[in-house]
Amino acid sequence: MVRRSGNTPTHREPGAGLGLIGVLQQRYLLGLLVRKEVQIRYRGSVLGWVWSYIKPLVQFVVFFVAIGIFLGLNERVEFFPVYLLAGITIVTFFNEAFSNATRSLVDNAALIKKVYLPREMFPVSSMLVAAVNTLPQILVVVIIAAFFGWAPSALHLAALVLAFALIALLSTGLGLLFGAVNVTFRDAQSFVEIITMVAVWASPVMYQWEMVRDAAPSWVFLLYRLNPVTMAVELFHYGIWFPLDPAGAELIPNMWAFSGIAFVTALLILVIGQAVFRRLEGRFAQDL
Repeated sequence: MVRRSGNTPTHREPGAGLGLIGVLQQRYLLGLLVRKEVQIRYRGSVLGWVWSYIKPLVQFVVFFVAIGIFLGLNERVEFFPVYLLAGITIVTFFNEAFSNATRSLVDNAALIKKVYLPREMFPVSSMLVAAVNTLPQILVVVIIAAFFGWAPSALHLAALVLAFALIALLSTGLGLLFGAVNVTFRDAQSFVEIITMVAVWASPVMYQWEMVRDAAPSWVFLLYRLNPVTMAVELFHYGIWFPLDPAGAELIPNMWAFSGIAFVTALLILVIGQAVFRRLEGRFAQDL
């Protein structure tokens, strides 16, 4: 990257780029990366974009049969299909965005070694691709909820947007952090797989938060609510499931306050992720 001071060109040291600001300044290039990833995702596939609907629906059917029918939550939780599918949708967005962002630098090693561009662009584009792939799933959830009489207020819709934005911030920050570490230590990718596996069960997707409150010590329940993914799931439930007026539904205690804490946590992780990324960026071409 070349900078000019007067008429004299100077060179920017590796890792001394503009970071996420540089990504925003090159939005056109970011758009090209996202478009390319979306286009090649199902290249050579007969069903193409239909897979974006099939995969979450198959996952939903498996969990619904195992948990909703066999374990009886379908009888205890009104509109359990909507509850389950809403939680799966937002957690799937987190898992895909986080996992793909972690692999993004390694997957684009050839481009990184040949062309200069803000390296942060790869984790960010991976998050945006995951967001695009999540939109069809959200559409499916909304259609099913509408079938049951979904009539959201402005606050319910705002909760959906907040949940989506929270996961976008969180997965980008974690993607920057683990993506940078993964360039040198590929163990990071395996560690991320463990995190995404746990994320499904560490949030109220397959069960209700009341089960944690009733079975765990108060300090565990506090940590549970401090988990940003938990609050994103509950915001999504508030936007999709609560407008159906299910019997016995309760808001998780201090939902809005803990949602604010979750945003602060996500922003802090984003700052840390960017700092680690910039610290390690100078070694990317060599380690890749």
